[in-house]
Amino acid sequence: MELALELRGITKRFPGVLANDHIDFQVGKGEIHALLGENGAGKTTLMNILYGLYPPDEGEVVLGGQPVKFNSPSDAIHAGIGMVHQHFKLVPPFTVTENIMLGNESMAGPFQLDRAAAAKRITELSNQYGLFVNPKSKVSELSVGVQQRVEILKAFYRNAEVLILDEPTAVLTPQESDELFSIMRGLTQQGKSIIFISHKLKEVLAISDAITVLRRGKVVGDADPHTASEEDLATMMVGRSVILQVEKTAAKPGAAVLSVRGMTVRRDKTASAGSGILLAVNAIDLEVHAGEIVGVAGVEGNGQTELAEALTGLRPIDGGSVTIGGVSIVGKSPRFITVHGVAHVPEDRQKYGLVLGYPIADNLVLATYFEPPFARGIVINEAAIRDNATRLVKEFDIRTPSVYTPARNLSGGNQQKVVVARELSRDNRLLIAAQPTRGLDVGSIEFIHRTIIAARDSGVAVLLISAELDEILSLADRIAVMYKGKIAAIVPRAEATREKLGLLMASGQVQAIAATVAEG
Repeated sequence: MELALELRGITKRFPGVLANDHIDFQVGKGEIHALLGENGAGKTTLMNILYGLYPPDEGEVVLGGQPVKFNSPSDAIHAGIGMVHQHFKLVPPFTVTENIMLGNESMAGPFQLDRAAAAKRITELSNQYGLFVNPKSKVSELSVGVQQRVEILKAFYRNAEVLILDEPTAVLTPQESDELFSIMRGLTQQGKSIIFISHKLKEVLAISDAITVLRRGKVVGDADPHTASEEDLATMMVGRSVILQVEKTAAKPGAAVLSVRGMTVRRDKTASAGSGILLAVNAIDLEVHAGEIVGVAGVEGNGQTELAEALTGLRPIDGGSVTIGGVSIVGKSPRFITVHGVAHVPEDRQKYGLVLGYPIADNLVLATYFEPPFARGIVINEAAIRDNATRLVKEFDIRTPSVYTPARNLSGGNQQKVVVARELSRDNRLLIAAQPTRGLDVGSIEFIHRTIIAARDSGVAVLLISAELDEILSLADRIAVMYKGKIAAIVPRAEATREKLGLLMASGQVQAIAATVAEG
């Protein structure tokens, strides 16, 4: 097999951490090579070295048979390395053409961009690789799946031969994921090489030609996707057996804890509520009972974020009524809602879940620092805060050198664990969990799923908002699908399938779903 890329003995050290320990990694020409590992395994560091963000302390990168040294991402891009990040790097008001040529502009004159030439090349690339987009469309008008095509086109516009895809299906519907996999296969047939990073083991087995697994900074083995199972990969990643199927008994719902009637929420705080187009949440009704999990499914951008923010006091409720335990929360502060027994795992952990400059210990008591045993009046009990952090770091397997390490120094997955540990370790009547396992490895996902089920079984009402259909299908007792700010349907778990939910998520086609169920 002809190699497109080879990493030899890559080693990278940070203070107190050996992130990469003499890693050897090869990618063949025209190959999809999956890179797996739990949080903190070293995947991100390795890709940052390949993309020119970090220099290796030891080892070398070999591209097309020649050793190369990258001092910046620009060097990597010019050498033929492209990367599509999990969170797209696009400017929404710009057109497809403007986004793709940004940073690599061609000029028609001293002060004029040659948009026509760029659009022509983008169209040629679109046709060549099956990445069909309209160069004149504004990115803000495109679906998430098409925006991802724009990111891939941006890499090929810069002549990428090796493409790194970081969690590429995290925000896609099942149908969009299938389209992406078809595109990936088409790219490899034309000689492109792809490094595929994902926590979705089913997808890894379905699309990859080869699999390499990292654990604690080292390569622990390679796997053949034709013979390996999800259980095999999970065991390699975590170093122990992992239960991939959520084990739970039937729900025993009690009284309604969360009651939403005709709730309306503006798309942003300055938009007028007079037009339905500007409403993120449009007159929805929803109930969540004690001892049940209601999952909210939908393509991101259909009102799920605003729903969670409104229910936790982070965004004003513009109309309708919302009660928790019979008490209205309309116009109430996040502190009031938290004290009233609501836990919140926010979608954006860095913006709403953490104070990045604070130590882990302080972040773990952000919701309770003013209560005993962490405080007596205005006096903070540092020992109690430290003991709480030590316990939760161990219980939730937060990978950190110290409980006093600033949250910003943790990997994204470990930052998420801090938020989940804080919220799920309190006594709650309602848990609002938005993307609770985003960026987590299979071992952490297993633990968090068990914890959410345990909360449900103890009588907590759970509203689970997730872009992961497998997560929704595994955990939820009822599933509400949001489309354009409305609830398109509420489907009992027994009647829900990936295909039916995917159709609702993509088009809100309630009648089509009903017909499919009837034909059943």
